[in-house]
Amino acid sequence: MIKRPRKIVAYLAVSLDGYIARPDGDVEWLNRRPHTVDYGYAKFTASVDTVLLGRGTYDWAVRYMKKHPGAPVFDSRATHYVFTRRPPRRGVSGVQFTSEPAKAFARRLRAQRGKNIWMMGGGQLIASFLDAGEIDEFDLHVIPVLIGKGIPLIAPRHRDIELRLVGAKKYADGVVRLRYEVPRRR
Repeated sequence: MIKRPRKIVAYLAVSLDGYIARPDGDVEWLNRRPHTVDYGYAKFTASVDTVLLGRGTYDWAVRYMKKHPGAPVFDSRATHYVFTRRPPRRGVSGVQFTSEPAKAFARRLRAQRGKNIWMMGGGQLIASFLDAGEIDEFDLHVIPVLIGKGIPLIAPRHRDIELRLVGAKKYADGVVRLRYEVPRRR
């Protein structure tokens, strides 16, 4: 049996104007969507066993869990890694903290057996993995809303990376799912 390499997939929702959250990290604009469509979420989450997130995303998730007890924020079926130079004194069970550089971490993780890896965000972490050549795909759900300002999908830096469209799907509520492959650097 041939071992298929693990992919790192940035799977996120983004506003039409390119933001993944408001400036304070709030994503309540996403909760206004009707909860009648899965948008491929169940199939995607079944394809991953590891989740990567930055400290800001982690802090938001912890606050969300306190507001919504029982919310499945940190799914026990996946290993969660939070990238930070300042880990909290007491973290959430099942969450590991790291400050390892993106390239070294990704190569070590890809060498292990497992499913694909979910790059949950935020923008700084996505940028560091993208700049290290360690993002394989973007699987984005463009939400038809303009929020004006916020945290961009990818932290701004000087880069020019052409992506290859591998799929697009329009939903009845106006959401568009776009899947792009990031070409491997030579």
